[in-house]
Amino acid sequence: MDDAAAMRRKAFVDAARELFFANGYAGTTMSSIASKVGGSKTTLWTYFPSKEDLFAAVVDGIVEQYGDALTIELPFDEPVPDVLRRFGNVLMTKLTAKPLLSLYRLVVGEADRFPHLAETFYDRGPRRGKARMAEWMGEKMVRGEIRMGDPMRAMQQFSGLLQSGLYQFALLNLPESRDISRLQEEIEAAVDTFYRAWGPEA
Repeated sequence: MDDAAAMRRKAFVDAARELFFANGYAGTTMSSIASKVGGSKTTLWTYFPSKEDLFAAVVDGIVEQYGDALTIELPFDEPVPDVLRRFGNVLMTKLTAKPLLSLYRLVVGEADRFPHLAETFYDRGPRRGKARMAEWMGEKMVRGEIRMGDPMRAMQQFSGLLQSGLYQFALLNLPESRDISRLQEEIEAAVDTFYRAWGPEA
């Protein structure tokens, strides 16, 4: 794809993201996206054969920009709390960024009518990140640094602890979410609680 085509594609994705967030998936048409960019629907179709393909591109773009937790190093030779703390910091900083919050709200709002959108979002982001972390936890279990159990369940519980406070307020755009200084305290509490439950047995 040459530079002009790449720029055209990006313009369509940017317009789609803005319209999806403003009007929802069902309330956004391919015609409205093409019109916003100033091109024809036929041109848009040459890049994205369907609205679902365009939604997937929007998800990929946001995950690429904010999905640092998907690529963060998870070294096996570092202490469990240190890695969990670093992972938690990256994950929660990104999850509370406005584009990811908007994407999550969009997916949840459309999940009943368009369940495939939720699948697309989950497969491209959360599922990948949780699989990597569960693999790391499984190795730490084998090494005796985390008690033996289901690595994915351990990952899900740690993720739940991280998202139990400020993140819930942020999803609902409540005033409590604006106190970002609380985030570090919540991450420390999540690591401490997780390690009390999953730390090596005496």
